[in-house]
Amino acid sequence: MKNKKDSFLVNRLKSVGYAFKGAILLLRTEASIKIQFVIALFVTIAGFIFNISTNEWIIQCLAIGMVISIEGVNTAIEEIADFMHPERHEKIGLIKDIAAGAVFIASIFAIIIGFIIYIPKIF
Repeated sequence: MKNKKDSFLVNRLKSVGYAFKGAILLLRTEASIKIQFVIALFVTIAGFIFNISTNEWIIQCLAIGMVISIEGVNTAIEEIADFMHPERHEKIGLIKDIAAGAVFIASIFAIIIGFIIYIPKIF
């Protein structure tokens, strides 16, 4: 909990600590994040191998960040939904499907970005 006696800076540092803890928790516990992290590593290595431009690096980093961040939000939505309604429910299923759909859309666009960057370099 937030301590009102702590300074603004101390509270911000605590917030960063909680966010870091959440990111590590995602990487340790979520299979989909692990897969996406490995893909991100491969694409990053490919960026060095193919010597992509600064703009391509920026776009690639944004795409990686977008997919992994939305996957984290999807995981949080699933956890909240399961906590609030542990048994199978049609509306909870719909909510979880929509959240997963957001990850799917982000992933498709990240793949398109990867093709735009790497296909000309490969061929």
